Amino acid sequence: LPLDNDWGPSRQATDRTAGRPHGVPDLAGHARLARLADRLGFAGLWVRDVPLFDPVRFGDAGTVFETFTHLGHLAAVTEHAVLGTAAVVLPLREPLLVAKAAATVDALSGGRMLLGLASGDRPVEYPLFGRDFEARGAAFREGLHTLRAAWRPGPLELPGAGLGSDFQLEVLPKPAEAAGIPIAVAGGAQQTPEWIAEHADASLNYPRDLGALRLRTRRWRELAGEKPYVTPMVLTLQEDPDAPARPIRLGLSTGRNALIEHLETMARSGVSHVSFNLRPNDRPVEELLQELAEYALPRFPTSVA
Repeated sequence: LPLDNDWGPSRQATDRTAGRPHGVPDLAGHARLARLADRLGFAGLWVRDVPLFDPVRFGDAGTVFETFTHLGHLAAVTEHAVLGTAAVVLPLREPLLVAKAAATVDALSGGRMLLGLASGDRPVEYPLFGRDFEARGAAFREGLHTLRAAWRPGPLELPGAGLGSDFQLEVLPKPAEAAGIPIAVAGGAQQTPEWIAEHADASLNYPRDLGALRLRTRRWRELAGEKPYVTPMVLTLQEDPDAPARPIRLGLSTGRNALIEHLETMARSGVSHVSFNLRPNDRPVEELLQELAEYALPRFPTSVA
């Protein structure tokens, strides 16, 4: 998400004429398109966490809506797709409230929450939230520890904060599974690869060319075994199914046949899941989803019920 084509050349021209700011998607049809993606068998729907729109330095409002409010709505309008965050900027948030919000989405969705976490890369935001940008790595580690503690059965214990089980405090609801909500760490999050492999349930990593991707997934498998490796792809899907693949920023412009070949190579390299960003297309989003579902998804069966 967002399921919009606001980066496509035609839409950009239309938006400029209408005075709509670049980087802010049109979400009028988001619920309808999310239902369609879910019904077509896409394994996951991913939302961003962009607290403040910065048109000068970044120019992208992400999925616009507040992350967990949006996920709660998606939980109500979908039935099967995993609901993921890519990714919540943990050092900007109170971890106990993140724990409660994520567990709420997990409970409402029947255990479909996947919590992607990041340390953040926008220094301008940190002082506005009373946070120290340079200390975000330590805050990330402490926050992840707090999440795990909050989801465990029984009273909350945070010895570092002076909170023992004798206080009889709990964060409710608990996640659908006793093991808690799966956590994917985005990028490096100011941590070592070894730390991420030990403490995360998955790696949520940035797009790379196939050579760099092989090296990255090989290292991840050495450290983390069979834990999933997830990556996004900005995708311009050409109408010509035989159009050759060419690199664009953070992804590909390609016909479906070359896309399928590329995805198969990614899978052989150890990638577990690819999320598509469809914003650069001129074609209607419904048409793109239908084509991907008909031709690409059957080649990559998912275990999502």
